[in-house]
Amino acid sequence: MDWIAFDHAADWARFVERLQPPPGLPEAVERKFLRALGLYRLGWIDRDLIKAGELAALIALELAVRDRYGRLTGRKKPAFADLLTYMVEGDGLTDAALPVVARCGGSVVGQVTGDVSPRLSDIRNGMAHGDPFESPPIGGLLEVVRDLIAYAYRDYLAERVSAALPGSVPNKSPPT
Repeated sequence: MDWIAFDHAADWARFVERLQPPPGLPEAVERKFLRALGLYRLGWIDRDLIKAGELAALIALELAVRDRYGRLTGRKKPAFADLLTYMVEGDGLTDAALPVVARCGGSVVGQVTGDVSPRLSDIRNGMAHGDPFESPPIGGLLEVVRDLIAYAYRDYLAERVSAALPGSVPNKSPPT
């Protein structure tokens, strides 16, 4: 495994800046994810802020999957883990659909469904209900979360782009 090293804060800031969310997300999701990016940037000063950024990113992911899949699972208030599982079982998420997997290899789907431990929802639960600063930062987590959010909103984003094109007719189908 190749480790990325940063000698200057500006190099770190440029690296973090590359992790921007896709344009056109709902404002609440985008704002939460941008908060995670801001905390990551400040992680140059204090490593604990990266852990806070990880929790902020997972909160953004939970908001996104609640928005996109919450009413589709058949449960009144589905758990975060159930919503993540729905991404795979109900919305067809595969590792091939995630740019981070294409770029770096490996697999994410197992951590989404719980076939691989720790599950993303367990990571969030541990951070939210335990001590988020006990463990070291999780390499690639912010990029994984960004790609999962982009996957959840892929149809929504495509529809917004299409609607912005001259002469286009908005699609009236319900979101997936």
